[in-house]
Amino acid sequence: MKAIRLYGKEDLRLEDVNVPEISEDEILIKTKSAALCGTDIRMYKNGASGIDKDHPLIIGHEISGIIEQVGKQVRGYRPGMRVAVAPNMGCGTCDRCVSGNTHLCADYQALGINLDGGFAEYVRIPKAAVIQGNIKILEDHMGFDEAAVAEPLSCVYNGQEQAGIHPGDKVLVIGAGPIGLMHGMLAKMQGAGMVMMNDLSVERLAYCKSLYPYMQTIEADSLRETVMRLTKNRGADVIIVACPSGEMQSMAIELAGLFGRVLFFGGLPKDREKVSINSNLIHYKQISIHGSTRASLSQYRKVLDFAADGVIDLKQLVTHVYEIGDYQKAFSEAVKSIGLKHVIRF
Repeated sequence: MKAIRLYGKEDLRLEDVNVPEISEDEILIKTKSAALCGTDIRMYKNGASGIDKDHPLIIGHEISGIIEQVGKQVRGYRPGMRVAVAPNMGCGTCDRCVSGNTHLCADYQALGINLDGGFAEYVRIPKAAVIQGNIKILEDHMGFDEAAVAEPLSCVYNGQEQAGIHPGDKVLVIGAGPIGLMHGMLAKMQGAGMVMMNDLSVERLAYCKSLYPYMQTIEADSLRETVMRLTKNRGADVIIVACPSGEMQSMAIELAGLFGRVLFFGGLPKDREKVSINSNLIHYKQISIHGSTRASLSQYRKVLDFAADGVIDLKQLVTHVYEIGDYQKAFSEAVKSIGLKHVIRF
């Protein structure tokens, strides 16, 4: 089969490899769509622990496809089923896993991160993922592309569940990339009275406005003034920092109103992870700060239902589609932030 393997920093190769063999407790999926993620781009640009010329890895963790084979001990699945796959799996026995937070397991594994993933014609789904419920059967009308990009939406949903969005809230999203747009869409779905979107790129803001006219787009040089004008000097109820900027994390505290909730979504580079904030603002305005990473299986299944039920439209986010032979172009355009979601179809 054809597979895209990472050998190290900026060393991606399209190769012919053997189709994975499955055990009696595993499932083999024929990939239909696999989307590029910011994590894939970071792994490509910087390399990743455990991956080198002697230990290449098939990356890609936003996956949908059709069940090809089912191990004889597997129940509830059969060949031909259309499915999406959550990438993260835990040990299954620790307190975090038992609580439903398998994605936070200290010994977690993930397809495309430390196990072979979705940028290949076939993907082996390990026993742990099968028994924990990582495989979600799709509704017949749901496309494979939107099913693949539901994975980052589940991470967005996790973040918003931490911060909490209430009907009528004025929500500011800093960063108008695919993740930022998902935050804006989900905030509106949950009843936000106003969604404000900020980004350095004027072009991205214009595209965002063309897709979602209800969003108030704010250019970088007028962020503070515009937020205060739109909120009548009260500040935002919820601020989501969806870009890797410590400066914007500090700014978010300043732009939050009384009882504001601030979500730091995504991490910062190791050399910039120390951030200075005004703790008095947190104290006197009773601001709460939240973080989030990955998503639970329950959240993953929930957002697939959102998409299947038509309450959120993921198709608009898929702006670029490629065949596997065009993988270099796919990564090049994703690195340059051209468009939104980039999907490889099989």
